[in-house]
Amino acid sequence: MFSNKENISILTSLLWLHGVKKAVVCPGSRNAAIVHNLNESTWIKCYPVTDERSAGFYALGMIQASGDPVAVCVTSGTALLNLAPVVAEAMYQHLPLVVISADRPQAWIGQQDGQTLEQSGALGRYVKYSVSLPEPRDDDEHWYCNRLINEALINMQKDGGGPIHINVPVSEPLFEFTAEGHPFERQISYVPPMIDIEKVSKKMIKGFFEAIRPMIVIGQLSYRDDAEPLLEMLGQYAVTIREPLSPFGIVVPFDEVLHKVGPDPDYMPDFILYLGGTLVSKRIKNFLRKAIDAECWTVSVDGDLHDTFMNLTGAIQADPYEMLKIMGKALMDGGRTEYIEDSKLLLCASHDYRMLWINELESATDNVQNYLPAYSEMMAVKEFEHILANCVEYNYQVHYANSMAVRLGNIYANHYIYVNRGVNGIEGSMSTAAGFSLVSDDIVFCVIGDLSFFYDQNALWNQNLGANFRILLLNNHGGGIFHQLKGIKDSPVCKTMVSARHEVNARGICEANNIDYLCAYDGNDMERKMYHFLTTETERPLLFEVFTDPDEDTKAYEKYYQQLLIKEL
Repeated sequence: MFSNKENISILTSLLWLHGVKKAVVCPGSRNAAIVHNLNESTWIKCYPVTDERSAGFYALGMIQASGDPVAVCVTSGTALLNLAPVVAEAMYQHLPLVVISADRPQAWIGQQDGQTLEQSGALGRYVKYSVSLPEPRDDDEHWYCNRLINEALINMQKDGGGPIHINVPVSEPLFEFTAEGHPFERQISYVPPMIDIEKVSKKMIKGFFEAIRPMIVIGQLSYRDDAEPLLEMLGQYAVTIREPLSPFGIVVPFDEVLHKVGPDPDYMPDFILYLGGTLVSKRIKNFLRKAIDAECWTVSVDGDLHDTFMNLTGAIQADPYEMLKIMGKALMDGGRTEYIEDSKLLLCASHDYRMLWINELESATDNVQNYLPAYSEMMAVKEFEHILANCVEYNYQVHYANSMAVRLGNIYANHYIYVNRGVNGIEGSMSTAAGFSLVSDDIVFCVIGDLSFFYDQNALWNQNLGANFRILLLNNHGGGIFHQLKGIKDSPVCKTMVSARHEVNARGICEANNIDYLCAYDGNDMERKMYHFLTTETERPLLFEVFTDPDEDTKAYEKYYQQLLIKEL
């Protein structure tokens, strides 16, 4: 039996019709009828998570794993506000997150009644669309409720996709489950505009073909295993720069090259094509901001003007993968000779530019492989990635948390990595990986620092986790990345108030949440247990905590770059 609340019944039907088949649900009384309906629906699978902030990131991880929209349902009051961080992250990653909040009737808002606040529009500009549903009393209000939900779910798909908010006022009595079913609802379909991308991108492609020093920069993109051949083709004509959070094969250590060559004009491009989202490396952004005479184009699904390098020529709204296909087709069709007269001379010049970069990239790759860090979090990540690459035979996915973890991943990971770089926050990293693990058959790893871990420890406080979830916890007793900032050590509050120095460990958290636990305090112990961590079969989630000293971590990281004959940008 279903709830007799008509707005909830309409919502339940339309979620399914628009492809929402998973929901992360949080406890509460006001949203109980919504949760009940979602659970009763045979086409929607529910995952209970108690902490709302963690729940939102669980949903985000599911979306990352499947590409499909996922709902997160919370009760009234401040529960909704706990979703603000994940909503912002979903907005900048263009992920289809459906926020469903139960609410009190509008008449009781602002009347000092319990768990009441202005929920309509509470998530502001970080959702693509926000609606507050009526409680229908006649056919017109039923039509209105249906239309609002359709509008919201359509906007979830438009312009590259993103989060939406559906607020559901529920009047008492709350718990009448007397409806045998729910009504057949009208679904409004959305057909995106058909744009001749080849035509609108002709000017950009001409600039690419005419360039002597062309460069393609790839930021964060969702995983696609069919794009690498296209990039390999374009890489015959242009220097390609990418990080592990872009799904294009072997990662190139360009950050190390830039650390070595500095602002050398010989390495500067005269044409830049920037595809996808954010980059971890500040150095590449500073470098390209000095390419003041370069022609620079961006391609993004939202079409917004992202002038990241401060030299933007034009922006094209398109799927970055489709743009790569068009450019590849132009090359195969002899497009270079179509756009320019002396293609052979130009090709020779661009070849010299590419070889300059290739030689430096090969040298930097050797440095990555040959550098042997002392016992540190850097050593731990190197060992982790080495064993993954050489000793495991199962399928795996790796999430890196923000701050130092993802920077170490950028050095050592030779596979696609997941990371919340939409707004680069530390909250929810573990919850995102945990949510991913719920809908994946692969072993899912989360490489995370101690502040990020303890901030998100409620990710482990639920009944959903299985044996395919594993956590590598890098614990140096504070925010290690702050030790990389020049001059910060001179501040008397560096340890206590900036890097949040602590002496906490994860053993008790693991015991409380039925998580298997390993730890290491030195290099030999770490190497032995890392192999066990990566190769053993378990019946529960597994956490490996590697304890390091923050000063030694800093020394290992600095020594790595000192070998490169530093020239500051």
